[in-house]
Amino acid sequence: MILAADGGFTPPGPAVFDLPPYAAGIDKPMTLLVLAAVIVGAYFVLAARRAAVVPGKLQYSGEMAYGFVRNSIARDVIGSHDFLKFVPYLVTLFFFILVNNLFGIVPFIQFPTFSHVGFVYPLAILSWLVYNVVGIQRKGFVGYLKHQTVPGGVSLPMLFLLVPLEFISNILVRPITLSLRLFANMFAGHLVLILFATGGEYLLFHSSVLFFKPIGVISMVLDIALFFLELLVQVLQAYIFTLLTANYISGALAEEH
Repeated sequence: MILAADGGFTPPGPAVFDLPPYAAGIDKPMTLLVLAAVIVGAYFVLAARRAAVVPGKLQYSGEMAYGFVRNSIARDVIGSHDFLKFVPYLVTLFFFILVNNLFGIVPFIQFPTFSHVGFVYPLAILSWLVYNVVGIQRKGFVGYLKHQTVPGGVSLPMLFLLVPLEFISNILVRPITLSLRLFANMFAGHLVLILFATGGEYLLFHSSVLFFKPIGVISMVLDIALFFLELLVQVLQAYIFTLLTANYISGALAEEH
């Protein structure tokens, strides 16, 4: 519940994401990053520890999770010739983002780590480094730069316009758009959930206007519906981030621009 000094309702804003550190500069989002890494690592280690021909439930779920990223993202997007070397990175990326996103709806945690853009940029920069490095390794620095900035079948006068645009689009802007997409969805979704929950509670229990009571009930019901919508968004954002990373890797390795 968010109450103003005069007892009125104060809508939540960006300040709700400013969580103070509780020990040696460590705050909740930093702790959640470490916790997510531990959860993802422990899950796959336990799932693979006692591999059997007839898998148990944990091994089966681990194989399904791994196979989803391996086949539906890495192989389908990068191609059967080059995809295997990128599977460990893409699997780790997908499930690390997914767990951090799901923290936003876990009781007693209820904070999506990537609603802080400072935690998203390193992931985007890491993906940027991966696909640019593999592209340079495959084509050489000059060849890769030409591949990313010079479209085929374009006349020379048009190249003066298109090459700077292609450089900005393919080299400079991608990590920014990759990170902002994830950040904006986690930030906005968490803020909307807080708004409907606290607003509904205020109208239902603290408003003196009888007419507002049913609106408070509607707000609480909508908050439950938005909870499931946010769950879908959290999964989709992990998938989209990983899919775009695979797509950029595929583009860096491709023979044609």
